[in-house]
Parts: sequence; C-alpha cells; structure tokens
Amino acid sequence: MPETLRNARDWPVLRSAKQPARRIDVQEVLEGAREVVLLHQNEEYRLRLTSNGKLILTK
Repeated sequence: MPETLRNARDWPVLRSAKQPARRIDVQEVLEGAREVVLLHQNEEYRLRLTSNGKLILTK
C-alpha cells in the first residue's frame, strides 16, 4: 500500500466545503486484492470488490 495511504492520520483536514475532495483510484488502495481493511477511529471497515465490479463497505 502506498505510504500516503498508510498514514491517513497525517492527511490534511478539509477546511472548506469549496475545496474538491481527494480522488484516489480504488485499484491503488486494493493493489490487486479483492478486499482491504480500513481503520477509522480504532474501528475496522472492510472495502470489498464484488465479482460484478461493485464496491461494498461494511463494518
């Protein structure tokens, strides 16, 4: 996983609603896998790529 994705706590906080959201290609996050675990406030979330190419995020 790219270093920038590992250190999400170091990401800048969006301060303005006018600022565009960051765009990240899902393939960069998955790196060839079908599923990754995302950590948010010490909770695990799973981002899964289905056989139909859809994304599912579950806690």
